[in-house]
Amino acid sequence: MTQKKNSNVLAIIVMILLFGMISFVTNLASPMGDVLKNQFNVANWMGTLGVFANFIAYACMGIPAGNLLQKRGYKFTALAAVTVGFTGVGVQTIAGLLDGNAAFGVYLLGAFIAGFSMCMLNIVVNPMLNKLAGGGNRGNQLLQVGGSFNSFMGTAVIFLTGVFVPSIVDAEIKQVFPLMFIALAIFALAFVVILFTNIPENERSAALEEKKSNVGPMSFRHFVLGAVAIFIYVGVEVGIPNVLQKWLQNGGLDVEVGAEGIAATVAATYWLLMFFGRLAGAALGAKVSAKAMLSAVSVVGLCLVLGAMFLDPAVSVNLPVFKGTEGFGMAEVPINAALLVLCGLCTSVMWGGIFNLAVEGLGKYTEKASGIFMALVCGGGILPLLQNAVVDLSGDYLVSYWVIVAGLAYLLFYALVGSKNVNKDIKVE
Repeated sequence: MTQKKNSNVLAIIVMILLFGMISFVTNLASPMGDVLKNQFNVANWMGTLGVFANFIAYACMGIPAGNLLQKRGYKFTALAAVTVGFTGVGVQTIAGLLDGNAAFGVYLLGAFIAGFSMCMLNIVVNPMLNKLAGGGNRGNQLLQVGGSFNSFMGTAVIFLTGVFVPSIVDAEIKQVFPLMFIALAIFALAFVVILFTNIPENERSAALEEKKSNVGPMSFRHFVLGAVAIFIYVGVEVGIPNVLQKWLQNGGLDVEVGAEGIAATVAATYWLLMFFGRLAGAALGAKVSAKAMLSAVSVVGLCLVLGAMFLDPAVSVNLPVFKGTEGFGMAEVPINAALLVLCGLCTSVMWGGIFNLAVEGLGKYTEKASGIFMALVCGGGILPLLQNAVVDLSGDYLVSYWVIVAGLAYLLFYALVGSKNVNKDIKVE
């Protein structure tokens, strides 16, 4: 019994570390969008193509990776994922050695390959953490713990990008090489650690029986609506800071010098608040249901975004921001920016809550459900692309947040109504 418990602890630690890798590589794509925009002199929406390529890979890889997990198990899928991730980041690194438009295309190819890896890792990490905790509130709690480390690594990569790219106007891909080398080293180390770690596996028989049946995860209404919710959530999570940073860099701040640095620290503070929010979610996860948590943060998020859209940007506040090695400091920003940064506390706990609600009661269909679920993570590339297109068409950054308002309204609906399992008559064991 003790040996099994220790084995689970090690498996949990490995899964949490993988959660961090997902964020490190994924969040690098957002500031890299600003690098691409300035290096190649393209429109806002084209600068977002790196994020789009990273997330659209989920749509291509989600279901195949779910099938791979069913057939070969967690360990094999995790090893395959880090191998693909190493390849993707390697291709992105090569892009920095090239000149002209070829570099742009090669970088996008690397982002697309890296997206395959992030999808595969998500498919392994989420159901495994939920399973190791026994589902329910405990499952939500452990997902919030993993999410906390995910946010920490996501915050770190934003700050480090600011360190290596002090001037966004003169930015080039090769300036971010140190971060890419760090990612490559993390993938290599992760491969070795996973290779020698005992990871609990599910019985293959259940998966094979499900494959012969006409019943599957799509037979559950709460899962289908949950998959849509995750599509919208990831788009909301990425879109809020993405457009916020662009707004502050392009006239949102009443300063002539230093706008880029302030914009980067403000956007990074959003991710830092996600870290603290997930720590709070982990502490409350065993006591507060995922439904109550998701409902509350959706309502608060709606209020914050609507306030940011309609308040006068001329009203400024002193916002405490995290400046990396310099620690915390104050920055004068429009009140709109401060409200959008606070949204990080709301989005922080949404992922774990949605996943927990969507797979609750699925039993043997959970692994395949995870694959479908991850395919819908492509919303993280599609919704920000739509939001940036609204910016280009309207010329108003804040108007684009109607996309976010619509998304948060759906998440509230899912928490209150859509998450109820109305298909309990289906056998799941």
